Amino acid sequence: MDMSWSDADIAFRDEVRAFLEENLTPELREAGRLATSVYPDHSASMAWQAILHERGWAAPAWAVEHGGCDWTLTQHYIFARESVLAGAPPLSPMGIRMVAHAIAAFGTDEQKNFFLPGILDGSIFFCQGYSEPESGSDLASLSMAAVPDGDDLVVTGSKIWTTHASEANWIFALVRTSRTERKQQGITFVLIDMTSPGIEVQPLVMASGEEVQNQVFFDQVRVPKKNVLGAIDEGWTVAKYLLIFERGGGAMAPALQVETETLEADASTVTGPSGGPLIEEPTFAARLAELKIRTKVLEVLEYRALSELSGAKAASLASMLKILGTELSQKITELGVEAAGLHGRVYQPHATRPGGPVEQYIPPADGYISGEPWQAVAPLWYLNNRAGSIYAGSNEIQRNILAKAALGLS
Repeated sequence: MDMSWSDADIAFRDEVRAFLEENLTPELREAGRLATSVYPDHSASMAWQAILHERGWAAPAWAVEHGGCDWTLTQHYIFARESVLAGAPPLSPMGIRMVAHAIAAFGTDEQKNFFLPGILDGSIFFCQGYSEPESGSDLASLSMAAVPDGDDLVVTGSKIWTTHASEANWIFALVRTSRTERKQQGITFVLIDMTSPGIEVQPLVMASGEEVQNQVFFDQVRVPKKNVLGAIDEGWTVAKYLLIFERGGGAMAPALQVETETLEADASTVTGPSGGPLIEEPTFAARLAELKIRTKVLEVLEYRALSELSGAKAASLASMLKILGTELSQKITELGVEAAGLHGRVYQPHATRPGGPVEQYIPPADGYISGEPWQAVAPLWYLNNRAGSIYAGSNEIQRNILAKAALGLS
């Protein structure tokens, strides 16, 4: 694999840098720099999406006919890396990176024509309805029922850990339409209008204090059958396809590389146990060097995955990338907390730009923070990242998938 950049790639990088310099306001940069998780401040994220949409860069990984960009893999990587370097807030992944691909692959023309433009311009904002209180990693055991009634499905039950449900106007959900001997059968993939009567959203307080995730209750909610994606009882196929994009359809390596570079710079500003800069401590420097090497390995693997987004091999690669990316991210945030030191032990979310409101917290009247803003972000980013090895299918489940699909084990 040739990883060198051509003259055209360098010209594209310069074009991206110029665009970011011109369009990223200080407010948007702050939202990206002080974000505490992969889910950024909602208003900043949507404002940035509008700017990207106007340029035609909101969803570069989509097919060109739906609004994507005819970019090479290197250009995708360059854009992702330069965006992180410039401090751009990330876009919410549920619509652009996840359900949009499933709609493009399984949707009717009517569904594509309605949802894809709305996802692109931000007027349609999706959340994900997969997990239930009794169905997490074993997602196929889900029980939220959808009973046929004329042209509708009547949905009753609840979903949990639903990120940004309070901001979303649509939810894509897996529902139980029949019961068979094999639990993966009888599941249907539906698109539900969040303004439908009978839906209630209750926020969940995360370990970081943020209200980003929610439990969503459905009480006799009527969903038109025309909002089924794929076929009734065959939603598991759609869900598996979507999970390829959730687990490994993007590129984590550019962001993780920037995180290690930023951590290296931050560690040069604080004092280590020997009295000199922390970055010069041999143990710390060795651990950081290992993480930087692992991000380069992840980069190569993501290039492979992005070129093979179909078939069983792509699914195996997605599971592998999900494991490597989330566990590497956790290691980076662990080292970040160590670098933050005593200042990182102080709970001060007012110095950050969290992905949701922080309830029952009263910031100091003068806005004082101990240390630097990155030291306030570090522990909250660490707390958010603990969920990385659980969401999108726990890493234990991903290892089982790899054992079967890649190693042929039963």
